[in-house]
Amino acid sequence: MTLQDILTQATQRLEAAPLAYGHGTTNAHDEAAWLVLWRLGLPLDSDLEALASQAVSSEQAQAVEALITQRIETRKPAAYLTREAWLQGVPFYVDERSIVPRSFIAELIADGSFDSWLSERTRHVLDLCTGNGSLAVLAAMAWPDVQVLGADLSVDALAVARINVDEHGFQDRITLIESDSLAHCPGPYDLILCNPPYVNTLSMSALPAEYLAEPELALAGGDDGMDFVRRLLRDAPSRLSPEGVLVLEIGNERDFFEAAFPHLEALWLSTSAGEDQVLLLTADALSAQNIRSAPAP
Repeated sequence: MTLQDILTQATQRLEAAPLAYGHGTTNAHDEAAWLVLWRLGLPLDSDLEALASQAVSSEQAQAVEALITQRIETRKPAAYLTREAWLQGVPFYVDERSIVPRSFIAELIADGSFDSWLSERTRHVLDLCTGNGSLAVLAAMAWPDVQVLGADLSVDALAVARINVDEHGFQDRITLIESDSLAHCPGPYDLILCNPPYVNTLSMSALPAEYLAEPELALAGGDDGMDFVRRLLRDAPSRLSPEGVLVLEIGNERDFFEAAFPHLEALWLSTSAGEDQVLLLTADALSAQNIRSAPAP
């Protein structure tokens, strides 16, 4: 049996199962490749064509089959099975204590999309709702002169973030704290990154099992998805430096965001998913608004 045989079988099994993707892959073939390569101990960026004829032992084949069965029967994201997720080519540890990292903010950090809003005076960055700490680590990588604070309400998620901060050697530049929104984040910050819980109640009720395997705390944003965002935007002006900016991800909730904050001047940033996933708000724009923190009626 060859690696191509194993990959074909795995793909067919995943395609036949009622699975959902979106935690690092978007289709059965890519998910199968991820799981097969990981189980065989091969680099995830391996050339599949070059390895197609590589022999696979019966023991290896059984191990792959067991992993594919686990993916199908548990409906857990592959990242939880492999204990690894990748953002912008950087590996991160992940388990069920934190959401699987997939923020489009990672793209924007990597390609410098909002660098023009920063300056040589940019020194203090806050990654709010840090989860497994991936954005904090990417920020520290991108801007060598900044200090990063990673904050999250979940102590469990912070334990995962600690693993990643230590693994990437940023103990001296990334601090992790428990905080309910900005409660324990006094600032001022030159940049706030935030991928908050923003999924509205109706969408939460329709989520597939793969997403329900993640901590609800990291997903659910109330009736219109804006409960956390209201609190954040209310308090952010007092936590930003005069030239500071907030980069906020709201996923597919742009309509709800604009309904909740109709007069807020926002700059929508382009990502691989379009121009309605991530926005940038300046300190001036936030200060000009009277943001209320009450949930949507």
